[in-house]
Amino acid sequence: MTAAIELRAASRAFGTVVALDSISLAVAPGEFFALLGPSGSGKTTCLRLIAGFDRADSGEVLLGGVDVTDVPPFDRNVNTVFQDYALFPHMSVAENVAYGLKVRGVNAAERRRRAGEMLELVRLGAYGDRRPAQLSGGQRQRVALARALINQPHVLLLDEPLGALDLKLREEMQAELKALQQRLGITFVFVTHDQGEALSMADRVAVFSQGRIEQLDTPRALYNRPRTAFVASFVGSANVVEDAFAERLTGRRQAFAIRPELVEIVAAGDAAPEGAVRCEGTLEDVLYHGASSRCHVRVDGGPVLAVARAETAAPPGAELRQGARVSLAWRPEHAVMLEAQ
Repeated sequence: MTAAIELRAASRAFGTVVALDSISLAVAPGEFFALLGPSGSGKTTCLRLIAGFDRADSGEVLLGGVDVTDVPPFDRNVNTVFQDYALFPHMSVAENVAYGLKVRGVNAAERRRRAGEMLELVRLGAYGDRRPAQLSGGQRQRVALARALINQPHVLLLDEPLGALDLKLREEMQAELKALQQRLGITFVFVTHDQGEALSMADRVAVFSQGRIEQLDTPRALYNRPRTAFVASFVGSANVVEDAFAERLTGRRQAFAIRPELVEIVAAGDAAPEGAVRCEGTLEDVLYHGASSRCHVRVDGGPVLAVARAETAAPPGAELRQGARVSLAWRPEHAVMLEAQ
């Protein structure tokens, strides 16, 4: 199957700063693909190369198997949705949505019809006569989506489109975006620094760090089987145990990661699970999060490890007071060995 998008050894530098360092990836047709990483990791530069807003210093960009490295943005069958929506304030919602058709010379009646269809698709059919300033943030984001989709692009690029929304609205829009993408079958490439967004929406995620892809995998594989300390720490929360202390605990000199929810606090006098790795330490603090608490334990002669403890399953007891001596335990198979960096 021909990839909807392919980058082949694409590099881009700005002066002495290497934004992308020989990136190669392929996105399947109809895939919801996320580019995840902290600020400055290269994810937005990667998106700009796909859109044609920037050009690689070396390497190739292909869309549908066709080399578009030197093709300008307006001749690529892609559209982009930005974080700030970029709507025209002096136009109505319907006029904003139909703008791309107007540029292409589509007649007024056809523009109105297709704009109305797109607004119905994003559940804003009754809002066509309003101005963007009369809409909420979530509604403006849906207008931006409708405008980007009206030209029926093969690929939709989304540059942190939910970043300006509050938490509740952002979570609602995540579900709407995923449902819309599945209904249309269009390839979505979604840039975000929010690992929760990437894990909840994407079919696959490329995790960027310092201009390179640290790992490209499904959300479940990224969370359960991170390959590097960076991925383990950035995707979700993880305890990363360096190789020297790992050898002391397991006899194997290789760094590993263990998720906080897989570490148990073992009460004094209780036996750890059979075969478990066990260590002793001092409780530094307990952070209450409602359904769960996060405990930070400084292991004797080692790092501080986090433990996620369900409140319903393990109500706080005397052993959870700050400064208390505690034992930690986890099953060896829950520890994920990490690649040396």
